[in-house]
Amino acid sequence: MALVAHDNCKVDLLEWAEFNRDVLRDHVVVATGTTGTMLEYELGLDVTRVNSGPLGGDLQIGARISEGAIDVLVFLWDPLEPQPHDPDVKALLRIATLCDVPVACNRATADFLISSPLFGGDRRTRPAHDSARSRRARGA
Repeated sequence: MALVAHDNCKVDLLEWAEFNRDVLRDHVVVATGTTGTMLEYELGLDVTRVNSGPLGGDLQIGARISEGAIDVLVFLWDPLEPQPHDPDVKALLRIATLCDVPVACNRATADFLISSPLFGGDRRTRPAHDSARSRRARGA
């Protein structure tokens, strides 16, 4: 599971993660730099940190999604604040969509994902979803 938050959303992510700490402890958590540091030191979670978003962290998480190493993305982004790395943000959201990875962009959606009966199950044991979009992405 990957956790990412823009600066104005970090407190929201921290509060959400604190409420869901016991669930998160049972999963591999990957986070961008500052967000990962905050989750480790404030909540004591074991977090694999990549670079901060503006330094390529969004792209690193996108690469892990494309490799099948991330099953859920919680990305609390700020729609009112321009980001210097906006192309990286769009690339991350694009690859998550292409790879059929559930994405939560706000706390309400993150709550729905983490409380779903499908959360925590191995997506690879379920029948493959072969949408027209994923076939196009593969060039099939």
